Amino acid sequence: MPPETALLNAAGVDAGYGTMQVLWGVDLDVKPGETVLLLGANGAGKTTFLKTLVGLIETRQGHITLGGTDVTRMRSSDRMRLGMTYMSELAVFPDLSIEENLKVGAQALGHANPGARAEELYGIFPVLRDKRRNPASSLSGGQRKMLGIAKALAAEPKLLVMDEPSAGLSPLFVKEVIRVLTDLRGHGLSLLIAEQNIGFLEVATRVFVLEGGRIRFSGTVAEMTDNEALRRAYFGLK
Repeated sequence: MPPETALLNAAGVDAGYGTMQVLWGVDLDVKPGETVLLLGANGAGKTTFLKTLVGLIETRQGHITLGGTDVTRMRSSDRMRLGMTYMSELAVFPDLSIEENLKVGAQALGHANPGARAEELYGIFPVLRDKRRNPASSLSGGQRKMLGIAKALAAEPKLLVMDEPSAGLSPLFVKEVIRVLTDLRGHGLSLLIAEQNIGFLEVATRVFVLEGGRIRFSGTVAEMTDNEALRRAYFGLK
Protein backbone atom coordinates (compact mmCIF):
# COMPACT_ATOMS: atom_id res chain seq x y z
CA MET A 1 0.00 0.00 0.00
CA PRO A 2 1.38 3.47 -0.78
CA PRO A 3 2.49 5.20 2.47
CA GLU A 4 0.33 8.26 1.78
CA THR A 5 -2.90 6.23 2.13
CA ALA A 6 -1.90 4.73 5.49
CA LEU A 7 -2.46 6.12 8.97
CA LEU A 8 0.66 4.25 10.12
CA ASN A 9 3.46 3.17 7.83
CA ALA A 10 6.63 1.37 8.90
CA ALA A 11 9.16 0.86 6.10
CA GLY A 12 12.34 -1.20 6.38
CA VAL A 13 12.50 -0.97 10.17
CA ASP A 14 15.55 -2.43 11.95
CA ALA A 15 15.76 -2.38 15.76
CA GLY A 16 17.24 -4.24 18.70
CA TYR A 17 18.96 -4.05 22.06
CA GLY A 18 22.63 -3.13 22.33
CA THR A 19 24.58 -5.34 19.95
CA MET A 20 21.62 -7.69 19.40
CA GLN A 21 19.49 -6.97 16.35
CA VAL A 22 15.88 -8.19 16.68
CA LEU A 23 14.05 -6.67 13.71
CA TRP A 24 15.19 -6.88 10.10
CA GLY A 25 13.61 -4.65 7.47
CA VAL A 26 10.07 -4.80 8.82
CA ASP A 27 7.35 -3.29 6.60
CA LEU A 28 3.83 -2.83 8.00
CA ASP A 29 0.98 -0.39 7.45
CA VAL A 30 -2.41 0.36 9.00
CA LYS A 31 -5.19 2.19 7.15
CA PRO A 32 -7.59 4.59 8.87
CA GLY A 33 -10.32 2.59 10.63
CA GLU A 34 -8.57 -0.73 9.98
CA THR A 35 -7.72 -3.54 12.40
CA VAL A 36 -4.36 -5.18 11.68
CA LEU A 37 -3.15 -8.32 13.48
CA LEU A 38 0.58 -8.84 13.92
CA LEU A 39 0.76 -12.58 14.49
CA GLY A 40 3.80 -14.39 15.82
CA ALA A 41 5.10 -16.79 18.45
CA ASN A 42 6.91 -15.74 21.61
CA GLY A 43 10.31 -14.35 20.69
CA ALA A 44 9.31 -13.39 17.15
CA GLY A 45 9.98 -9.70 17.86
CA LYS A 46 6.40 -8.45 18.24
CA THR A 47 6.94 -6.44 21.43
CA THR A 48 10.21 -4.99 20.12
CA PHE A 49 8.42 -3.83 16.98
CA LEU A 50 5.57 -2.21 18.90
CA LYS A 51 7.99 -0.43 21.23
CA THR A 52 9.89 0.82 18.20
CA LEU A 53 6.68 2.16 16.66
CA VAL A 54 5.80 4.14 19.78
CA GLY A 55 9.35 5.40 20.36
CA LEU A 56 10.42 3.33 23.36
CA ILE A 57 13.16 1.67 21.28
CA GLU A 58 15.29 3.50 18.72
CA THR A 59 14.79 2.82 15.02
CA ARG A 60 18.19 1.82 13.65
CA GLN A 61 17.19 1.80 9.99
CA GLY A 62 14.00 2.59 8.13
CA HIS A 63 11.20 5.09 8.64
CA ILE A 64 7.91 5.34 10.56
CA THR A 65 5.16 7.77 9.59
CA LEU A 66 1.93 8.52 11.44
CA GLY A 67 -0.77 10.43 9.63
CA GLY A 68 1.80 11.46 7.02
CA THR A 69 4.25 12.84 9.62
CA ASP A 70 7.69 11.25 9.94
CA VAL A 71 7.92 10.18 13.59
CA THR A 72 11.06 8.03 13.28
CA ARG A 73 13.12 10.25 15.61
CA MET A 74 10.20 11.69 17.53
CA ARG A 75 9.73 11.25 21.29
CA SER A 76 7.03 8.87 22.54
CA SER A 77 5.04 11.73 24.05
CA ASP A 78 4.95 13.54 20.70
CA ARG A 79 3.79 10.39 18.92
CA MET A 80 0.99 10.16 21.46
CA ARG A 81 -0.05 13.73 20.72
CA LEU A 82 -0.34 12.75 17.07
CA GLY A 83 -2.84 10.06 18.07
CA MET A 84 -0.94 6.79 18.74
CA THR A 85 -1.56 5.11 22.11
CA TYR A 86 0.27 2.01 23.36
CA MET A 87 -1.29 -0.66 25.56
CA SER A 88 1.36 -2.93 27.06
CA GLU A 89 0.68 -6.34 28.61
CA LEU A 90 0.58 -4.72 32.08
CA ALA A 91 -1.76 -2.01 30.76
CA VAL A 92 -2.73 -0.33 34.09
CA PHE A 93 -1.34 1.26 37.25
CA PRO A 94 -2.32 -1.37 39.86
CA ASP A 95 -2.05 0.97 42.88
CA LEU A 96 -4.34 3.61 41.40
CA SER A 97 -8.12 3.35 41.44
CA ILE A 98 -10.03 2.52 38.29
CA GLU A 99 -11.15 6.11 37.94
CA GLU A 100 -7.63 7.43 38.52
CA ASN A 101 -6.34 5.12 35.78
CA LEU A 102 -8.91 6.49 33.35
CA LYS A 103 -8.11 10.09 34.25
CA VAL A 104 -4.38 9.46 33.80
CA GLY A 105 -5.13 8.03 30.37
CA ALA A 106 -7.23 11.05 29.44
CA GLN A 107 -4.69 13.57 30.73
CA ALA A 108 -1.93 11.98 28.67
CA LEU A 109 -3.21 13.91 25.67
CA GLY A 110 -4.45 16.92 27.61
CA HIS A 111 -8.14 15.99 27.46
CA ALA A 112 -10.11 19.05 28.55
CA ASN A 113 -12.43 17.09 30.85
CA PRO A 114 -10.95 13.75 31.98
CA GLY A 115 -13.87 13.15 34.38
CA ALA A 116 -16.39 13.41 31.56
CA ARG A 117 -14.28 11.10 29.39
CA ALA A 118 -14.23 8.55 32.24
CA GLU A 119 -18.04 8.66 32.37
CA GLU A 120 -18.20 7.97 28.62
CA LEU A 121 -15.96 4.95 29.06
CA TYR A 122 -18.12 3.54 31.86
CA GLY A 123 -20.86 3.35 29.24
CA ILE A 124 -18.63 1.12 27.11
CA PHE A 125 -17.25 -0.86 30.07
CA PRO A 126 -20.11 -0.96 32.64
CA VAL A 127 -18.31 -3.59 34.73
CA LEU A 128 -15.88 -0.84 35.78
CA ARG A 129 -18.48 1.69 36.97
CA ASP A 130 -19.40 0.04 40.29
CA LYS A 131 -15.73 -0.57 41.08
CA ARG A 132 -14.53 2.90 40.11
CA ARG A 133 -13.14 3.71 43.57
CA ASN A 134 -11.36 0.36 43.96
CA PRO A 135 -7.66 -0.10 43.16
CA ALA A 136 -6.93 -1.71 39.81
CA SER A 137 -5.08 -4.47 41.69
CA SER A 138 -8.43 -5.68 43.09
CA LEU A 139 -9.76 -6.56 39.63
CA SER A 140 -9.72 -9.99 38.04
CA GLY A 141 -7.36 -10.54 35.13
CA GLY A 142 -10.13 -10.05 32.60
CA GLN A 143 -11.47 -6.92 34.29
CA ARG A 144 -7.96 -5.49 34.50
CA LYS A 145 -7.56 -6.03 30.77
CA MET A 146 -10.83 -4.19 30.16
CA LEU A 147 -9.52 -1.32 32.29
CA GLY A 148 -6.33 -1.32 30.25
CA ILE A 149 -8.31 -0.95 27.04
CA ALA A 150 -10.47 1.78 28.60
CA LYS A 151 -7.38 3.63 29.88
CA ALA A 152 -5.85 3.53 26.41
CA LEU A 153 -9.08 4.79 24.86
CA ALA A 154 -9.33 7.63 27.36
CA ALA A 155 -6.94 9.69 25.27
CA GLU A 156 -9.22 9.25 22.21
CA PRO A 157 -6.41 7.94 19.99
CA LYS A 158 -6.54 7.53 16.23
CA LEU A 159 -4.47 4.35 16.52
CA LEU A 160 -4.43 1.93 19.46
CA VAL A 161 -1.36 -0.31 19.52
CA MET A 162 -1.94 -3.39 21.71
CA ASP A 163 0.62 -5.92 22.95
CA GLU A 164 -0.82 -9.39 23.65
CA PRO A 165 -4.27 -8.41 24.96
CA SER A 166 -4.99 -12.12 25.56
CA ALA A 167 -1.99 -12.60 27.89
CA GLY A 168 -2.96 -14.30 31.14
CA LEU A 169 -6.67 -14.51 30.31
CA SER A 170 -9.01 -17.48 30.33
CA PRO A 171 -10.62 -18.43 26.98
CA LEU A 172 -13.87 -16.87 28.23
CA PHE A 173 -12.27 -13.49 28.84
CA VAL A 174 -10.34 -13.69 25.56
CA LYS A 175 -13.71 -13.94 23.80
CA GLU A 176 -14.93 -10.91 25.76
CA VAL A 177 -11.88 -8.87 24.74
CA ILE A 178 -12.46 -9.86 21.10
CA ARG A 179 -16.11 -8.81 21.42
CA VAL A 180 -15.15 -5.39 22.79
CA LEU A 181 -12.57 -4.84 20.05
CA THR A 182 -15.11 -5.87 17.41
CA ASP A 183 -17.52 -3.23 18.76
CA LEU A 184 -14.79 -0.57 18.70
CA ARG A 185 -14.08 -1.15 15.01
CA GLY A 186 -17.27 0.64 14.05
CA HIS A 187 -16.15 3.93 15.61
CA GLY A 188 -13.33 4.87 13.24
CA LEU A 189 -10.55 3.65 15.54
CA SER A 190 -7.53 1.95 13.96
CA LEU A 191 -6.09 -1.04 15.83
CA LEU A 192 -2.73 -2.77 15.61
CA ILE A 193 -2.81 -5.92 17.74
CA ALA A 194 0.27 -8.06 18.37
CA GLU A 195 -0.82 -11.58 19.31
CA GLN A 196 -0.03 -15.27 19.14
CA ASN A 197 -3.67 -16.23 19.74
CA ILE A 198 -5.27 -16.93 16.36
CA GLY A 199 -8.71 -16.15 17.82
CA PHE A 200 -7.94 -12.48 17.09
CA LEU A 201 -8.18 -13.22 13.36
CA GLU A 202 -11.90 -12.79 13.97
CA VAL A 203 -11.50 -9.06 14.48
CA ALA A 204 -8.72 -8.44 11.93
CA THR A 205 -8.92 -6.81 8.52
CA ARG A 206 -5.41 -7.85 7.49
CA VAL A 207 -2.65 -10.01 8.96
CA PHE A 208 1.14 -9.71 9.14
CA VAL A 209 3.10 -12.74 10.34
CA LEU A 210 6.38 -11.97 12.12
CA GLU A 211 8.97 -14.71 12.53
CA GLY A 212 12.61 -14.30 13.50
CA GLY A 213 12.27 -10.52 13.36
CA ARG A 214 11.12 -10.55 9.72
CA ILE A 215 7.71 -10.30 8.10
CA ARG A 216 7.03 -13.67 6.50
CA PHE A 217 3.49 -12.98 5.28
CA SER A 218 1.12 -10.07 4.80
CA GLY A 219 -2.39 -10.22 3.43
CA THR A 220 -6.04 -10.69 4.27
CA VAL A 221 -7.33 -13.26 6.75
CA ALA A 222 -8.70 -15.28 3.82
CA GLU A 223 -5.32 -15.23 2.08
CA MET A 224 -3.63 -16.43 5.24
CA THR A 225 -6.00 -19.32 5.78
CA ASP A 226 -5.50 -20.31 2.12
CA ASN A 227 -1.72 -20.48 2.60
CA GLU A 228 -0.85 -24.12 3.26
CA ALA A 229 2.37 -23.47 5.20
CA LEU A 230 0.71 -20.92 7.46
CA ARG A 231 -2.30 -23.15 7.98
CA ARG A 232 0.01 -25.86 9.26
CA ALA A 233 2.00 -23.47 11.46
CA TYR A 234 -0.89 -21.58 13.04
CA PHE A 235 -3.95 -23.81 12.70
CA GLY A 236 -2.37 -27.24 13.08
CA LEU A 237 -3.97 -28.39 9.83
CA LYS A 238 -2.50 -31.06 7.63
